[in-house]
Amino acid sequence: MSERSVSYADAVVSVAKAEGNLDLVADELFRVARAIEGSDELRMTLSDRQIPAALRQQIVEDLLGGQAADITTAMVSMIVAAGRSSDIAGIARETVELNARERGYSVAEVRTAVALSDEQTQRLATALSAATGHQVDVKVIVDPSVMGGVVATIGDEVIDGSVRHRLSQLRDSL
Repeated sequence: MSERSVSYADAVVSVAKAEGNLDLVADELFRVARAIEGSDELRMTLSDRQIPAALRQQIVEDLLGGQAADITTAMVSMIVAAGRSSDIAGIARETVELNARERGYSVAEVRTAVALSDEQTQRLATALSAATGHQVDVKVIVDPSVMGGVVATIGDEVIDGSVRHRLSQLRDSL
């Protein structure tokens, strides 16, 4: 994680806390970062310095307007205008981590082949909390390369329960 991403995350957390919306902003920023990562066209457009910053900001505002809190839209717009859109995933990750630390829990980035229902996400959070011994907030990322199962990352620990991993283990044992 770059120092610049940490600095931006600190600023996002400070502003969101002052507004009383830290949980919401952290969650929305995480989702926005995933959307940008998932779209090559959007990622390239927002990071293209040939496109004026005002136009890139307008794209952000058009995409997020009414879909996200004003403060989230303003933060993403500021990050894009500053030419840091390539850092948005790191900024979002650090923002979520800072929020979690403040609230006394850990964040699990969980990759699955398909979206999980709210009930499945809650059951997974309960299981991960039991496994780690502390409260865990689950952030789900849909990643078709997982094929099935889940890959959970909590801090530096990776719990790989994916079909891909199991097939690899089976292949290695044969």
